[in-house]
Amino acid sequence: MSSNDRVTIDVDKRRAALKEIDDAKFGWQHIRACLVAGTGFFMDAYDLFAINFASTMIGYVYYGGKTPANIDLGLKVSGSIGTLLGQLFFGYLADRLGRKKMYGVELMIIIVATVASSLAGQSRAVTVVGIIMFWRVVMGVGIGGDYPLSAIITSEFATKKRRGAMMASVFAMQGFGILGSAIVALIVLAAFRSAIIADVSAVDYCWRIVLGCGAIPGIAALYFRLTIPETPRYTMDVEHDVNKATSDVANYLQKTDTTDENDGPGNHVGVPKASWSDFTSYFGKWKNGKVLLGTSMSWFALDIAFYGIGLNNGIILSAIGYADTHDADFNLRAYNSLKNMALGNIIITIMGTVPGYWVTVAFVDKWGRKPIQIMGFAVLTVLFIVMGAAFNPLKEHSIPAFIVLFTLLQFFQNFGPNTTTFIVPGEVFPTRYRSTGHGISAASGKLGAIVAQVGFSKLKDIGGPNAFVGQLLLIFAAWMFIGGLFSILIPETKGLSLEELANEDHDFNVEERKERVKAEA
Repeated sequence: MSSNDRVTIDVDKRRAALKEIDDAKFGWQHIRACLVAGTGFFMDAYDLFAINFASTMIGYVYYGGKTPANIDLGLKVSGSIGTLLGQLFFGYLADRLGRKKMYGVELMIIIVATVASSLAGQSRAVTVVGIIMFWRVVMGVGIGGDYPLSAIITSEFATKKRRGAMMASVFAMQGFGILGSAIVALIVLAAFRSAIIADVSAVDYCWRIVLGCGAIPGIAALYFRLTIPETPRYTMDVEHDVNKATSDVANYLQKTDTTDENDGPGNHVGVPKASWSDFTSYFGKWKNGKVLLGTSMSWFALDIAFYGIGLNNGIILSAIGYADTHDADFNLRAYNSLKNMALGNIIITIMGTVPGYWVTVAFVDKWGRKPIQIMGFAVLTVLFIVMGAAFNPLKEHSIPAFIVLFTLLQFFQNFGPNTTTFIVPGEVFPTRYRSTGHGISAASGKLGAIVAQVGFSKLKDIGGPNAFVGQLLLIFAAWMFIGGLFSILIPETKGLSLEELANEDHDFNVEERKERVKAEA
């Protein structure tokens, strides 16, 4: 590595500042960071999963009762495509330009695109669903940006002791977002019940309100995101301004700044700067590259199942006969089917999804990330095998048993790999590549989501309407097993500092560096 790829910093002052952050007493400033980041994740999940209801409602308004498979696929996969792009783009920019400069930009994109999609209209030149798909791609770019930014900002401000719980609590707001979309759908349907029974096209109001309400949390959180300070770790390790970072740490922790510009020279060493050659050098080492492979592939495998069933809850509930009704009047049947779909999602989310997230919050810093992730993948493998193999008997003889198994599935996805695959990439990479590494890992997950959506849409009707759903669950089981295997590559991060996890202690260890220089001479 050339001298141009390194910069000299005072490692003693850096170490002291990092110790202040890692060992700080948990306080309001940490809660505020979680709330600001968590509000965005509430909005992200609401916007991504509200399309479940909107797509079905659009079928009643524009397609005579059922949304065509290709239209349903386009509406659901468009958000994931945008999210993948946003994760890579914002992940890189947050390392290049800084966390603070990018935080809030992604929220503005989501707000504009969410409102625009709810106002989409039919025209001669372009269909209403075409306009929605366009704006959902744009919305997805903003949601994608929220993944690395919120994860990294939370991890870099967190204490070492509670970092896992802080990151998990931010991600757990997804559960409330998913629940919120179902509750809003149910409330809106109830408000328009009479209108829908009189004329089913009144559902046109419903899907627009359901989608549009997704912008409200973002508007509430925008100011706080735009005013959040730069993380001291970025200031130290990327901007290489240790004095400013030390001052920022004191301000963040509401302590007296003891920085003295006339302090002695301290121990200065050359440390790496972000560059393409440094990136390839760092990840070209197996001990670092295997971690990125592990975080990326485990997230890819998880999202194949998570989004494969998550964005198709309505189809699965319909396949087992829960959502459908047999009312003679078409308008009444439409209303009751939509209502049952919302109620089914609420039941599953309250019983499985939300508790799973918060059990992880409680145990992630006690048990560790890796045991929870591998345990989750193992349990999910078994559950998918049971549900897939017994899909037809369960559907015909015991819908309640299927609902219980489906709820357990949601629980162990979230008390398991869905949460830990978000946490670990925010901890294991050095500051200069932390956001990029998280973005690559998250984008791998969204690639899995896209594969799952296309595969589910194209395969579910083999042999008849929804006839292949049981076999799809068995395919998901295989991917859960694969995810567990790749999880072996990730390190346990519990109780370790971000700097210990980056595999770069030698760059900041003065005595070790002196010995190495002497040996090289």
